[in-house]
Amino acid sequence: MDNRFIRSTTLALAALVAIAGCTTLDPYTREEKTSNATKGALIGAAAGAVVGLVSGDDAVERRQRALIGAGVGALAGGSIGYYMDRQEMELRAELEGTGVRVARIGDNVTLVMPGNVTFATNSSDLSPAFFDVLNSVGKVLAKYDQTVVEVAGHTDSTGSDAYNQTLSEQRARSVAGYLGGQGVSSQRIITIGMGERRPVADNTTDSGRQANRRVEITMVPLTTG
Repeated sequence: MDNRFIRSTTLALAALVAIAGCTTLDPYTREEKTSNATKGALIGAAAGAVVGLVSGDDAVERRQRALIGAGVGALAGGSIGYYMDRQEMELRAELEGTGVRVARIGDNVTLVMPGNVTFATNSSDLSPAFFDVLNSVGKVLAKYDQTVVEVAGHTDSTGSDAYNQTLSEQRARSVAGYLGGQGVSSQRIITIGMGERRPVADNTTDSGRQANRRVEITMVPLTTG
């Protein structure tokens, strides 16, 4: 792994620890949440631990235009933050205790689904234990349909680049296909495989490789620009 990445990840985690005390209790979920005063710092620090949107603004904007053209209403102004706040709150409530991390970066919400609850090693078949998680996610996404949904597959560095790239794409498609069966329109979904290119932990350790074997689902609000 690039030493610069290790250093940046270490600094990011240190920053998270440093601001962990600056929290308030969420009145809806009863979970601790970062106070507004430190939210900006948390977003910057969390960037080293959550990749979030990877398909790029152009891909999202094309999908947004298609959805608006199909009659799905766009969000505007202050309603964007409120809409994503409510969606985030419901996802946190549904996914509490599942091992899935819910991260908020700006107006986007990202679900980080680690390998131990998603797929068996070297497989793109969904683990049976993953069904309930995806059922919960699908229920919320179907309710909050004014979002573009990116499903990104990630792997560790074990195996060849080509193998990992293919596996990550297959895993993203497996998750997207299941969500489609839960009522999430395929027109909203972007799938992308990142292979081993976006690690969030050290691939030289078992725990690091497990963290890197993940699927991230990012919800982006539907806006006109």
